[in-house]
Amino acid sequence: MKEIIGRYGIWSVGLRSEDPARRGELAEAAAELEELGFGALWLGGNSSAANALPLVEATSKIVVGTSIQSIWQHEAADSAARLAELEAAHPGRFVLGLGVSHGPRVEGYRRPYAAMVGYLDELDEAGAPADSRMLAALGPRMLELSRDRAAGAIPYLVTPEHTAQARETLGEGPVLAPEFKVVLETDPTRARALARTALAPYLALPNYTNSFLRLGFSEDDLTGDGSDRLIDALFAWGDETRVRERIDAFHQAGADHVALQIVDEAPRNTLPRQSWQRLASLLT
Repeated sequence: MKEIIGRYGIWSVGLRSEDPARRGELAEAAAELEELGFGALWLGGNSSAANALPLVEATSKIVVGTSIQSIWQHEAADSAARLAELEAAHPGRFVLGLGVSHGPRVEGYRRPYAAMVGYLDELDEAGAPADSRMLAALGPRMLELSRDRAAGAIPYLVTPEHTAQARETLGEGPVLAPEFKVVLETDPTRARALARTALAPYLALPNYTNSFLRLGFSEDDLTGDGSDRLIDALFAWGDETRVRERIDAFHQAGADHVALQIVDEAPRNTLPRQSWQRLASLLT
């Protein structure tokens, strides 16, 4: 998989839109991203194989993955069936990215690690291959599960320091593909303001705040809308050289692939195609 998805991908909520009127727009954008050289498209939100299929059909080689599909909202047997169908029609083009979501967002949320283990057991029983799935892993136990029962990990909202720790846990074989947010803005005040708007919802989710604390941030860093230190660690902003250096830091820390998410003033479900073009140019 490492060779197929390449070093860079795009993470987007907009690409998972289910609006029939946007089908052509999404197909055109996916084809352009493939042409720009990105190796994978990661569909944000609670996405599924159904969201990935139109993008796979509109392209010829780029891999499309869910980032993530919540195990609480999709039955394992159905996920295995949809995976098998997509694999039969388009071999090697889809990755089932799975996650346990967050307690505040899921009714009846309990024992997330055990729930993920049970879900993987059901996928195995249905014949879904382990190398077709990746896990949204932040903590050590979920990273170990990514190593032992999946193709690897797709951590979200992390730093190069987390990537180094994750690589140590995973070892050399499994794929490590962290998500990283990019603000193509050189003014520090404006860049951090955009970043804070994007970060705000996550500061209310314990899975992320606990991850930040494990990485050495303090409670003070997490208060209000986040400290400059936290913002600057979780977002790349500045001129193209600085942004490229921040992205490169993930590869230097052990990432195989980095899923890049553009953060700007537009609604999250829009497609920032000009920014994707700028991103592609600074990565060459």
